[in-house]
Amino acid sequence: MTTASSPAPLATDLSTASVSDALDSLGLPGSLHGIGALRQGQRTVGPVFTVIYEPVDETGGTVGDFLDDVPTGSVILIDNAGRTDCTVWGGIMSETAHERGIAGTVINGTCRDVAVATDVGYPIWSVSRFMRTGKDRVRVAAVQRAVTIDQVLIRPGDILVADDDGAVVVPAARWDEVAELARRIDQVEEAIVRAVRDGATLAEARTRHGYHSLQTRKDPS
Repeated sequence: MTTASSPAPLATDLSTASVSDALDSLGLPGSLHGIGALRQGQRTVGPVFTVIYEPVDETGGTVGDFLDDVPTGSVILIDNAGRTDCTVWGGIMSETAHERGIAGTVINGTCRDVAVATDVGYPIWSVSRFMRTGKDRVRVAAVQRAVTIDQVLIRPGDILVADDDGAVVVPAARWDEVAELARRIDQVEEAIVRAVRDGATLAEARTRHGYHSLQTRKDPS
């Protein structure tokens, strides 16, 4: 099967911390609490491809072959309702996603086969890791539909940034605005560090560069 075409990857070195601060300043949610990096040194950014799981009932269902439809450069976001007693991502998925140029996987739930993902260098963020299969326990309920995780509404195509500190999602329509503000926040923080190195106290440097108002809400939206 031919994999769907993809948009160009987003070129950004913004951290989740800066993006989260920018979202706070704009009054927007986006930080996904409780989801962490599988291993340190991972980083990814890309448009979200959503996958929703639900418990299996008497009608059955499968864990799904949705990877065939994920565009290169996308970040897969799986919502298994935070469930940690069975996995929704394993070694076959990691190797296939890596081969197809998928940018990473973020799971509101559990993954397994950590060694495989590590060996191929595929980036994963999840609530936990656990070896028990999701087969006959959960099934794919929908793909490319809006999901809500930790009170954050996430739509297909929204931009997800993930690094050592976790994962954060930005509405696609506001990405440019958030990215610009995050860069300004980075510049202010770098200026504060330079001032301290030049002999200023931390309090002086922070006051001089307006640090304490960086995350003050500027837009009631």
